[in-house]
Amino acid sequence: MVTINGKEVDMSGKTVSQYLEIANYNPKTIAVECNEVIISKADYDETVLKDGDVVEVVSFMGGG
Repeated sequence: MVTINGKEVDMSGKTVSQYLEIANYNPKTIAVECNEVIISKADYDETVLKDGDVVEVVSFMGGG
C-alpha cells in the first residue's frame, strides 16, 4: 500500500502519472512529493510507486 495525502491506497506498481490520471488531478496545477522529495514533472512517467511510499499531492489555487 502507498500512503497518499494521509490515506492508504493500492497504487503500488503504478507511476505517478498513472495515479494522477486515476485521481483526476491536473498535472499542471499540482506538485508531488514522494518520501520527502519533490518529484519533477518530467519524472512523473518514470517514478513508480512502491509499497511503503508516502506521497503528498499539493494543488495550487489562485485567489486574492
